[in-house]
Amino acid sequence: MTPKRRQRLDSVLNRRQPDLTVLAENLHKPRNLSAVVRTCDAVGISDIHVVPGEENPRKHWHTSQGAEKWVELHTHESTRAACEQLRDDGFTLLAAHLSDQAVPYREVDYTRPTALLIGTEAFGVSDEALRWADREIVIPMMGMSQSLNVSVATAVVLYEAAAQRQAAGLYDRSRMDPARHARLRFEWLHPVVARYCRERGLAYPALDEAGEMVRDPRDPGS
Repeated sequence: MTPKRRQRLDSVLNRRQPDLTVLAENLHKPRNLSAVVRTCDAVGISDIHVVPGEENPRKHWHTSQGAEKWVELHTHESTRAACEQLRDDGFTLLAAHLSDQAVPYREVDYTRPTALLIGTEAFGVSDEALRWADREIVIPMMGMSQSLNVSVATAVVLYEAAAQRQAAGLYDRSRMDPARHARLRFEWLHPVVARYCRERGLAYPALDEAGEMVRDPRDPGS
């Protein structure tokens, strides 16, 4: 790996936002999920949570253009299980939902630990998810359409969140747990060796300052 490539990966990893995430509930169109994953990567989100719909969430990644390699996907058996976990982890749950209670999306403070709940293309966020939501948000519309495509709406909200976080300096240094940071750095810099270690239950080798392995577990003589 070239030094330029390593510096690029380190820069991206150091800007990851561990306290900003998305919960995608029962998306029926895999390409919409793929587009959401791509946006998550673009704004520095390291994790996306999914309550699967009829399709396997990994079936189609065409629109993500490889972003799934950089965003960890967590699947949940139910909306309740997903929301309980996010709430226990300290997230404020914001439901993107058109209702009388919804506030314009720019009126929310996204510098706090935030999970954006998005729902199905046809029906939006479920009643179960709304019961868990701390607030409901809406994107004001100036035309005849009541709402945007779910992946487009997610991008609009997440870029507002990114703008607020950038202004607050939350992208200026790594805020990730050191152990997780070290794990992801190894997996990003050495994906083939990382897969080799996982398949055999081996610990990842240490890395030197340049991101090179101190030893190669595939080399018996190392």
